[in-house]
Amino acid sequence: MTTSKGERLQKVLARAGVASRRHAEDLITAGRVRVNGRVVTEMGVRVDPRRDKVELDGKRLVSEPLVHVVMHKPRGVMTTLSDPEGRPTVADILKNLPARVYPVGRLDFHTSGVMLATNDGALAQALLHPRKSVPKIYVCKVRGVVTDLQLDKLREGVMLAPSESDPDEAPRKTLPADVKLLRHTPSMVSDERGEPINDGATWMEVTLREGRTRQIHRMAEAVGLFVMRLARLSFAGITAEGLRPGEKRALTDDEVTLLRREYLRPAEGAALLKGHDGDYPEAVDPDEEPASAPVRKRAVKRPGGGAGRAAGKTVSASKDASSGAARGVKKPAGTTKPAAGAPRGSTIATRRDGKAPAGRSDGAANAGPKRGGSARDDRGASGGRSAPGGRSGGRSGGRGGRGGGS
Repeated sequence: MTTSKGERLQKVLARAGVASRRHAEDLITAGRVRVNGRVVTEMGVRVDPRRDKVELDGKRLVSEPLVHVVMHKPRGVMTTLSDPEGRPTVADILKNLPARVYPVGRLDFHTSGVMLATNDGALAQALLHPRKSVPKIYVCKVRGVVTDLQLDKLREGVMLAPSESDPDEAPRKTLPADVKLLRHTPSMVSDERGEPINDGATWMEVTLREGRTRQIHRMAEAVGLFVMRLARLSFAGITAEGLRPGEKRALTDDEVTLLRREYLRPAEGAALLKGHDGDYPEAVDPDEEPASAPVRKRAVKRPGGGAGRAAGKTVSASKDASSGAARGVKKPAGTTKPAAGAPRGSTIATRRDGKAPAGRSDGAANAGPKRGGSARDDRGASGGRSAPGGRSGGRSGGRGGRGGGS
């Protein structure tokens, strides 16, 4: 038993067919459920059905196989599994199945047509979620002639007043609907003079992508129409073709796969359009270009030895102290400009330690200080500090070279 992974305990109970998910919560709070021998009474517990032992009243539960069926609901039948008033329900149609299933959505008492039923809670929730915009196609018969103005209002969306079952419902505009005129039938009833007593009836095909209580009836009333008959032809692309009212059939594997890919796993649906198959854990954008492979940079190995170490460092003007002449080496970083008054083309290069090259101290001492030089450099150029014991001249010359090359 775990609290972060796995499936919720009430979902496992519902899948086992012992109760609905809401009633399963009552079973848990009543202390009738055990997980691995321990009584569980709090909500939010998650279990692994393959490893954890779940018991109800001392009897171990086994998950039922997933069942998906489509039925042709007749008129005058409730879409619930029980009715307090004793009216017929779809439970009579959903008998003799290998698992307990529940209707997906609802239809009005006097509306017939396609209806799905399953024990696949994840798929049922996805089909009913407003964000999925699952298409539902109806054919309805309205009284009289439908005008173009009424059609435009139905297609653009109308503001619905609160329903009788929910008087506190906030007024909200319906989503745009696809409305097609099918045919118009003239009135078959005439008065004593032989003239029709009404304008007949008009048949329309309406496609909705939302589900609200008696929505088509209320939409028609909002534009001045009256629905005489209503039937649902399709739900999420599934039809009841070949089924008589009150009959059902199991969905094929292809139908279940398409429903899952389209509404439960959008990533697989997008990948299916690109010709792929399999499990896609992340969303796939059909218009997105595949990401290019990262470019790996090659490490450039610098040449070894003194030549490699000399690159980017201060290069001495000469290693030969006896010659005293600077070689034609490119001026390194840190080398200063010639001192004021020095002949053009002469370069004074210093080492990193600040000492002047051999044989250059006299010339450097004679050179003036660098523009903007410090007082210490000026003192060094004039040999201001004296060294003990006859070393003042050498130290003075050394500082003079240092001041001119900084």
